[in-house]
Amino acid sequence: MIKHFDHVTISVRDLEAAVNFFGLLGFEVDKSVVIAGEKFATYMGLDEIEADHITLAVPGMSPRFEVQLLHYRRPEAQSDPNIARLDKIGFNHICFAVDDAEATVEHLRSHDVEVRHELKGFHNRRLFFVTGPDGITVELAQWD
Repeated sequence: MIKHFDHVTISVRDLEAAVNFFGLLGFEVDKSVVIAGEKFATYMGLDEIEADHITLAVPGMSPRFEVQLLHYRRPEAQSDPNIARLDKIGFNHICFAVDDAEATVEHLRSHDVEVRHELKGFHNRRLFFVTGPDGITVELAQWD
């Protein structure tokens, strides 16, 4: 039986920019390793994989939740030209609950993060879509 959500993994081209983006939301680097070799090639289904793997976490968050970043050295990561579209099949977006959505959005804007849209009053929440690393969609939710 499922206990809780554990992590999300995001493949990025600009590792530093992605670490900085999630740092704006309170995540800190917990682990940084390079994954390579047959064990990872078999598990990931990618011949000759070599990738930077950075685990980000918010200190003290319980239950623990991780954002894991992958930066492929090889093979070359494949771009998704529809990454920001919300009408495609597959991964849509990730959402983080925040205490004060307006303050969080202003903090992100002050660091040149694109805020796409705001939606008030949906299922007892105030919601914002922002553009994350490499164009992924990140949602922020403030519960009433």
